[in-house]
Amino acid sequence: MPRLSEVIAALDTLWPPERAEGWDAVGTVCGEPDQEITRVLFAVDPVREIVDEAVKLGANLLVTHHPLYLRGTTTVAADTFKGRVVHTLIKNDIALHVAHTNADRADPGVSDALAGALDLRVVRPLVPDPTDPEGRRGLGRVCELDHPLTVRELAARAAGRLPATAQGIRVAGDLEAVVRTVAVSGGSGDGLFDDVRAAGVDAFLTADLRHHPASEARAHSPLALLDAAHWATEWPWCELAAAQLDEISDRKGWGLRVHVSKTVTDPWTAHAASTETPNAMGAPN
Repeated sequence: MPRLSEVIAALDTLWPPERAEGWDAVGTVCGEPDQEITRVLFAVDPVREIVDEAVKLGANLLVTHHPLYLRGTTTVAADTFKGRVVHTLIKNDIALHVAHTNADRADPGVSDALAGALDLRVVRPLVPDPTDPEGRRGLGRVCELDHPLTVRELAARAAGRLPATAQGIRVAGDLEAVVRTVAVSGGSGDGLFDDVRAAGVDAFLTADLRHHPASEARAHSPLALLDAAHWATEWPWCELAAAQLDEISDRKGWGLRVHVSKTVTDPWTAHAASTETPNAMGAPN
């Protein structure tokens, strides 16, 4: 069986850590380099539910998209929730490895997986990586539909193809407008509106859209906005990443058992729909 150091070296060829944003915290959080790896679990969030799942599964490597410690810390005490995660991982000989913005910018990366889940054909990166002469890496993706859909139909496709969450899909724009081109970005995407407008697409599907950036984007153009849950837009990457590691394992004869967590770690757990349709009665006095 491969050592942790060998598996990490393979993962670093997929998502080189030097391609992460400067503020990011990627790479191996804990784990012995010489530890044998037999079973790997992929997930979006390194939270207690996922760590407990890794323990139950018998995994000895957990790979997550989100970092455990994005900012500095002075303690891993077990009476803090992140400290408890670290203690549980170490006690059960489970290594933790993070691929975050280096996976966002990869080819294929997080937004490729999102586009694939929606049956969109990727045309190019939304924000190309200037260090890639082939123009395939970068943030987000500009995509084409196999046939035109209305905004309503595209939203229904997203709701049906992405993992179910309490939020579902929020929409801004004319529901009957025709969509032929779509920009997608897994995770928080409202910092990309200038790039989306420059791409000239009909719709933008991402997550965590805030009031003011969304309002200003709608004021600039008839661009339709589809806002999904952050976790749901990034979960398809777990399946893509697992398949990539499976291929490496087969090629190297490692015989790894690779799994994808289906535990929903989106923090929102319920949605109460308004009793009136928007603008039916105006704002309350």
